[in-house]
Amino acid sequence: MAAKDRFESLTEEAVCPICLDFFTDPVSLECGHNFCRSCITQSWDREGRNCCPECREEFTDRTLRVSWALVRLSEKARTLSLNQTEKESKLQCEKHQEELKLFCETDKKLICFVCAAGREHKSHSFMPIDEAVEIYKVQVKSIFESLTEKESDIQEKEQQQKRSISGVQEKSHNLQSHVTSQFAELHQILTEKEQRLLGDIREETAKIVKTMEKNLQEIQENLNSIQEELSKLQEQIDHKEGVMFLKEEAGRKSRVSDETKTMLVVDGALPIEKFDRTFFYNMALRETSDIINRGKTNIFSIVLFKTSFCNTLHLCV
Repeated sequence: MAAKDRFESLTEEAVCPICLDFFTDPVSLECGHNFCRSCITQSWDREGRNCCPECREEFTDRTLRVSWALVRLSEKARTLSLNQTEKESKLQCEKHQEELKLFCETDKKLICFVCAAGREHKSHSFMPIDEAVEIYKVQVKSIFESLTEKESDIQEKEQQQKRSISGVQEKSHNLQSHVTSQFAELHQILTEKEQRLLGDIREETAKIVKTMEKNLQEIQENLNSIQEELSKLQEQIDHKEGVMFLKEEAGRKSRVSDETKTMLVVDGALPIEKFDRTFFYNMALRETSDIINRGKTNIFSIVLFKTSFCNTLHLCV
């Protein structure tokens, strides 16, 4: 620990305050502070004046003296730093604080020579680390190549699956458009049929109602005649003069009761059988079959239409 502290103290003395690295071509200022030549000149160029970055003392001239002592010190510090880094980079045995130089094949772990001579690794198989590295590098390379082949194969399968998904989605889109088009055509056909059937119903209704209204008019005329006659008869009944009553009654040529003909109610029935559920179903199937025969649809659309239409009829029951 003390050696490490001494090393750090030494390296601090060899570090430039500006670049915070070991001195390169160190120079001293008149104030006694030391810097790399390039660091101090660049600092003066940036600030536009000659002053010490440490104490801020200004100088009229750029007088720089080479510090040979720092040159030698920085070189030694740099060398010690490299050695220390190299030493720290070497793995050491946690148990014996010795450098790990062997690989135990039995336990699959790095060991030092002291471990190899101990009871724990007795009769185990060892090899130098460099040799173990070469052997395991070959194994890792083989695994790497195998995984690379698998990766390529899986990537190809990934692309195939993506293409397959894209193909199904495209077919689905086309099929949906086709079904929508077919139902639009069927809807147009059924709408035209609906308008024609509604027209037929209105025409049929007009004919029947016309006959019934004519009969109604005759009934109302006959009713009016009867009501007028009843009014006259009531006046005769209420007549107090019997002579006048007989005279008027004898002079009447005829009565409404003698002329009244039998009135009948004309019944009118619409041909409901033409417009029942079976009729609509058969008509829809005929229209669908016509589209099939024209080659404008496929069996999927027909099955879908039949199912939808049957469900509609079922809801209407």
